[in-house]
Amino acid sequence: MDVKLSLILMLSLPLVTPIRWLMHPNTQKCLREELRQNVLVKGDYEIAPIDGQFMDYIVRDSKGHILANKQDITKGKFTFSTENYDMFEICFTSRVPGYQRGVLQEVALNIKTGVEAKTYEGIGEVAKLKPLELDLKMLEDLSSSIVQDFSDMKHRAEEMRNTNESTSRRVHWFSMFSIICLFGLSVWQILYLRRYFKAKKLIE
Repeated sequence: MDVKLSLILMLSLPLVTPIRWLMHPNTQKCLREELRQNVLVKGDYEIAPIDGQFMDYIVRDSKGHILANKQDITKGKFTFSTENYDMFEICFTSRVPGYQRGVLQEVALNIKTGVEAKTYEGIGEVAKLKPLELDLKMLEDLSSSIVQDFSDMKHRAEEMRNTNESTSRRVHWFSMFSIICLFGLSVWQILYLRRYFKAKKLIE
């Protein structure tokens, strides 16, 4: 049973591979992601060391609140928990002195959120859980996370549907208003031209 649960967990949890890219000297690259409330986020980063070149990172929300930051990084970790549903971003900034010619610098970033970010070995030791109980705890958290994700997707779908319906109603009424305005303008032009031609005695 223990082996089966472990196999299910291995198949259920997505494989997390680091994101790698090359940073040009004196540039900035930001990664953004929407996260719901009370989500644990862990990140591991590794910068290819180059003499005379420096790298900084900063993590912040849409309101500009700084959740984590560090300068002159080479390798390390950061951890934070979200307080509200928001858009979060992590930015890496390359710094090269003006007297030095910079080169491309490789950055590797591995971010885990939610269940992926939890350290279940530590939880099992603190709560004195057996391996099977720990696997069940992981499955429970994973199931809750999936249910919450579906709930968020349903909520977003409802918001999008309401927005589409509202936009459709506004377009409908605007179209009606435009037709009425055009019809009124046409009638006014006909009456005006009729009076004008009568005044010039071009028509009776």
